[in-house]
Order: sequence, then structure tokens, then C-alpha cells
Amino acid sequence: MPKFVDHDARRFELVEVTWRVIARRGFDGVTLRDIAAEAGFANGALKPYFPTRASLIRATFTHVFGRTNGRIQAATRELEGLEALRGFAGEVLPLDADRLDEARVVIPFWQIAIHDAAFAELNDQAMAQWREWIDGWILQGVERGELRAGIDRAASAEALLTFLLGAQIVAVLDTRFNGPFQLLEQLEMQLRLLGAGSEPGTGI
Repeated sequence: MPKFVDHDARRFELVEVTWRVIARRGFDGVTLRDIAAEAGFANGALKPYFPTRASLIRATFTHVFGRTNGRIQAATRELEGLEALRGFAGEVLPLDADRLDEARVVIPFWQIAIHDAAFAELNDQAMAQWREWIDGWILQGVERGELRAGIDRAASAEALLTFLLGAQIVAVLDTRFNGPFQLLEQLEMQLRLLGAGSEPGTGI
């Protein structure tokens, strides 16, 4: 009888291996052969799942983004307004080793997306989801009296998103000034620009 293979589980295993390898070794040096060896597969065994390196990288970014979104949804499930914004930001900011590894994967993906329309579209879809969530939580914060009435929601959402995306880079490259405590202080400054916030270093 032919051996049953759970193809979805195999794909999941491969992207799990891929994002960890990229986080450790960088993007440029990673080949399909490397991933197959790391996963314990024969050379060429990836082809039925990911026929090209680009297809594996796209799936890996989607996987990493999904990991982050899973944490966000768990962290904000019972929250609204300002606290939901804090919970969201706390899952995006590279505050521990696992989230720093995610940043090490996302940064090279952005480099590809600058010149590749398909990768750029994938990033646009991901950011559209975050913009929708941020805008909704800002509106809740205004309605609850936590955030300044009359705030420009679109500009405020972009300012917070720009900070969070930039934090991915500086947390990896300039850790001395952008460790977890400093990033939380910077987050509180961002929230104060919305008209609310706690003392630096608190929250989340």
C-alpha cells in the first residue's frame, strides 16, 4: 500500500525550516538544496511543493506574517481602543529572540519586493490588513475618550505603522539603542502623539 503523505503538513514543515534558516544565515545564501538538507529531505524533494525558490520565499513570508497575526489576534481578542493598539504593537515589535528572527526574514523580503511586483503585492495585502485593524482601534479609542477627538485617523495609522516597520530594521541593526525597553518607550511616545499614553516603558 502506498505510504500516505500529508502534503499540507509537509509544506508547513518546509516553510518552518526555511524561515529559521533565513533568520540564521541570511537570504542570499539559501538554496532549495539547503532547505531540503535542513529538513532531512532528499535533494529535489521540495519540487512538488515549491518548484522555485521564489515560490518558497513567498510562502515563507506568508507563514511568518501569519505567525505574527496569530499572536496579534490572541493578544487583542478581549481588547479595544488604546489597549488593543498596545497589544497589537507588542506583537509586531521585535521584543524577543523569536520576533527578532521574524524581522530578519521580513527585511530581506522587503528588499525583493522593491523590484518584484508579485512580492510587492503580497506585502501590500499584508499591510492592508494591519491598516484596517489600526484604523478600527483608533476609532474605538476616540469613541471611548482615550484618544484625541478630531484626530486624523489615516495619518495616525500610517505614523504608527511606519514606526513598527522601521523598528524591524533598527532592532536588528542597532540593538544598543533599540532593545526591548527602548522600543517600548518609543511606542509610548507614538501613543502620546495620538493624545494618550502611559509613562515611558510601561504598557504591554
